[in-house]
Amino acid sequence: MEKRKISFPHFGSYYIPIRHLMIRGLEIDYVTPPPMTKKTLELGGKYSPDYVCAPFKIHLGCYIEAIEKGADTLIQVDGVCRLGYYGELHEQILRDLGYDVVFVNLARARNRRIRGFYEEFKKISPNLSLKKFSTALLTSIDMVESIDQIEDYLRKNIGFEQQEGSFDRLYEDYLQALSLVESRKEAKYVTSNYIKRFKEIPVNKPLKPLRVGVVGEYYSIMDGFSNHQIEREMAKMGIVVDRYLNVSNSLFHYPVKKMREYIKGYSSYDIGATGTMTLNRALKFAKRGYDGIIHVKSFGCTPEIDAMPVLQNISKDYKIPILYFSFDSQTAEAGILTRLEAFYDMMVMRKEGKA
Repeated sequence: MEKRKISFPHFGSYYIPIRHLMIRGLEIDYVTPPPMTKKTLELGGKYSPDYVCAPFKIHLGCYIEAIEKGADTLIQVDGVCRLGYYGELHEQILRDLGYDVVFVNLARARNRRIRGFYEEFKKISPNLSLKKFSTALLTSIDMVESIDQIEDYLRKNIGFEQQEGSFDRLYEDYLQALSLVESRKEAKYVTSNYIKRFKEIPVNKPLKPLRVGVVGEYYSIMDGFSNHQIEREMAKMGIVVDRYLNVSNSLFHYPVKKMREYIKGYSSYDIGATGTMTLNRALKFAKRGYDGIIHVKSFGCTPEIDAMPVLQNISKDYKIPILYFSFDSQTAEAGILTRLEAFYDMMVMRKEGKA
């Protein structure tokens, strides 16, 4: 059987653990899609239904660019969205365009844990070793946890670096080191080593900086390209950015019962997807005295639309301002910056007792 070339849509820096799993666990060549650009979004939007969300269009664009780069097998995770239909829709569109590719839909495997993933991947790698796959998967999980831990520290400190670019340069070094990891032991070493080095970077952080909590839809909130780097823009303004939602917390540290209990005064039911986490974290940010909340979603994301009226109630009860962003392929960056600057000015005035 000819060795396959597999690919996965871009998703922040998570391509590194995904690539590790493919190469070490499946022993399959991995094709990294080209960096996402406006062309990626336009390419996906060209062949997508008009009112489908931006992540759908971005992923479709990534698939096409990866195929053009040589990929013949695609990992599909969007099947859990829109009543489980997104996966089939992506596949059908690509087939209609004449692309002969194999889809591995992880949505079918997610409830069966390691065994489910193993069975899905065995379809494209018949000689797959469960032991080798499990080892690579556990190492990849450690790498995901590492990325999330370090990025959390960056969000809260990068806006106060004394020498511009210090965090970015070290972060690039960190990603390079992480990409060379071959075992869980190495992953843990890289994490502890770089956490120490990041904490050694001099920062000029005030005692009471502005703090903003970020909540919202799974993909748009975590992918910088999709949200026009709003976290980075806030950091430039000297804001501590706090975002709980990441891959680690959503997959491995998601206490659903506790979250529902915490928000029972605002919502009696699980509104789906990341909606419960959105309300839970927004309420925590409000109770902890944060200066503001940013709600991020893609246009048409139903669960997050359902969360918005509840967020308004939290905002009213705790006197905390919330800024809403809904992203689509037509979103203009200039408008985003203008709204962020106005939100920043309002928070400063409130903090100084002028509003």
